[in-house]
Amino acid sequence: MEAVNTDISDADSVDEDETVEASGDPTLGQVLLAVEELWPESLAEDWDEVGLVVGRPNAPVTKILFAVDPTLAVIDEAVEWGAELLVVHHPLLLKGVNSVAATSAKGLAVHRLIEAGTGLLTVHTNGDSAVGGVSDVLADAFGLEHVTPLTVASHGLPEEGIGRVGDLPDLETLGDFAARVFEMLPAVAGGVRVAGDKDGLVRRVAVCGGAGDSLFDAVRASNADVYVTADMRHHPASEAREGATNGRPYLIDVSHFASEWLWLPAAAEALGNVLADQGFDVEIRVSSTNSDPWDFILTPGGD
Repeated sequence: MEAVNTDISDADSVDEDETVEASGDPTLGQVLLAVEELWPESLAEDWDEVGLVVGRPNAPVTKILFAVDPTLAVIDEAVEWGAELLVVHHPLLLKGVNSVAATSAKGLAVHRLIEAGTGLLTVHTNGDSAVGGVSDVLADAFGLEHVTPLTVASHGLPEEGIGRVGDLPDLETLGDFAARVFEMLPAVAGGVRVAGDKDGLVRRVAVCGGAGDSLFDAVRASNADVYVTADMRHHPASEAREGATNGRPYLIDVSHFASEWLWLPAAAEALGNVLADQGFDVEIRVSSTNSDPWDFILTPGGD
């Protein structure tokens, strides 16, 4: 994937001799308040683990890096750039642990962050559900209109929840729409898989960034012509196709990483705007590290 940087403010314009207060740098705690305004933790799913993982709330923050995954390569990128905060979509510690010794990859990640003075913040399903979240960005990218959540959030506004469904301005063939999906996502080895009639017409589109094959009931209830999500497993996808009405919903399976990466520039800009409105001067960038786990794929070839 090509390196993509989103710079929200010009940190180079700040005099290095100025104090934190004079330069307008927020503390980590003040950044957390801005994050809570955009992506409230109350929107996170019950099983999820979001929020601050590493960091001192009173530490000053001048640089923030956004990324999908807290991999060691991403952490190295953040540390080498001098970021005091790494904001990631996927949790580093989703399940309980009894050790963060540097003998494991996760333990090494925690050590690397603490030793470098880089905080780690997770915005996961709260970032999926919130207005302007992962699926909203996908819906906007696909040009959907009259967008509503696939499943409404239990503790949020009516327009908040997991997944989105809306309508294309005009009818498109499944093949043409799938090609647009492919072109706007970051290039990854897995590409895009499609199930359905290539010449079939679609207008109503359901989307869910990340793994969304648990939402098929909601997709069917939405009367979507096509469903775009990631990590579709064999049995749920097969059952959805077997139970399709007039072949619909068609399925478009994309990379988990790619489907959520599109949110990063929008999220970085949103946080930068909130901090700027509060008088803070922070440089915010999107990671250029491709953390999709796959390196290459073999296919039979042909159209």
